[in-house]
Amino acid sequence: MAAIRLSYDAVAGSYAEAMSDELRHKPLDRALLTAFAEQVGAGRGGAGRVWDVGCGPGHVTAFLTGLGLDAAGLDLSDAMIAQARKRYPGLEFSTGSMTALPAADGSRSGLVSFYSLIHMIDDADLRLALAEFRRVLADDGLLLLAVHTGQEIRHSTEWFGAEVDISFRFFDPDWLSAELEQAGFAIESLTRRQPYPQAEVPTERAYYLARAR
Repeated sequence: MAAIRLSYDAVAGSYAEAMSDELRHKPLDRALLTAFAEQVGAGRGGAGRVWDVGCGPGHVTAFLTGLGLDAAGLDLSDAMIAQARKRYPGLEFSTGSMTALPAADGSRSGLVSFYSLIHMIDDADLRLALAEFRRVLADDGLLLLAVHTGQEIRHSTEWFGAEVDISFRFFDPDWLSAELEQAGFAIESLTRRQPYPQAEVPTERAYYLARAR
């Protein structure tokens, strides 16, 4: 976790500059976030608290807020949270780890986590993160998760022009589906897509909408 935090601290400014506008180029991502927002808003008692876990510079949090949700962002990196607060001063952002989420049991109606689980290289850490997702979600709460698909782990020592020590895990969708179910989620949809040219790293993506059982 320390290496992940330090790596994102090192690239925070450049990463935010490159990624803050990415949703404009990703229509399926926007559509899935919109479907997530509609379902969370139609849940018991209407829209409750929603967390963007691994929020980075805050653009997904801001998009969810624009859809009418009470959204806040959480990230491991202090420097990335500083970028989010700078760009969206009216929104709530805080520092924390997905393996020890700073929230009470059942306190969130929805969670979004785009490309954050990819840093859970060990199965034990992945399972701890999924257990934390389930713990803080209310029954019937909704999770929207995005990962790279495949069977590899890529390690980088240079990223956005900075020295880093960070790994990226690719997931077999069937394997991750089983892990989600074991953690207490019922998968409602699994969507796979090819990369958008010139808009992102050229990897296949998988998106899960999963309901807390």
